[in-house]
Amino acid sequence: MTFNNMAALFGAMAVLAFIPSVSVLAVSTRSATYGFIHGFFTTLGILLGDIIFILLAIFGLTVLAETMGSLFVLVKYLGGVYLIWLGTQLWRSKAKSASADMMTESSLLSSFLCGLFITLGDQKAILFYLGFFPAFLDLSTMSFIDALIIILIAIFAVGGVKLGYAYMAEKTTQLFKSSNAVKKINLVAGTVMIAIGMILVVRA
Repeated sequence: MTFNNMAALFGAMAVLAFIPSVSVLAVSTRSATYGFIHGFFTTLGILLGDIIFILLAIFGLTVLAETMGSLFVLVKYLGGVYLIWLGTQLWRSKAKSASADMMTESSLLSSFLCGLFITLGDQKAILFYLGFFPAFLDLSTMSFIDALIIILIAIFAVGGVKLGYAYMAEKTTQLFKSSNAVKKINLVAGTVMIAIGMILVVRA
């Protein structure tokens, strides 16, 4: 890969990651509700899912992806139900002032799985990458080093943008510290999580 190709790929992936999407909503919601660290772990889950799809696309493992089709469907439904459950937990949570206690009500594993399920729940992503990468590189001549470079580009481009959203969401939430404001934030965040879960379940 040439430097120009890497720069172009980084820019394209960063712009795509910046566009408001289900993953952006998830990162922002987890960060606003529980703190930046949860937005960070949600981003890690998203990146792991992206890396899996990137590797499948890079090495042309479309047959494997098709074989795993039923598994992806199962992951999509499990992920949807899990996110709906997280949303209902937020709805039922008691209002309290924004504090360290509030940020520990949900585990970091929950945030990580949230990001992972959202990404793996969209099995069409591999088709996107298969159509996206040829514009920047020749998949037929890919080497291990090239694959590693692409993964690093994805980590910095996609991860950087998502963490930016997480940071902004947390800072915005810190302006509202009353229990009443926290309750409203929980209701909105819960609604968003339930909506994301339903999208995963009903999306073809």
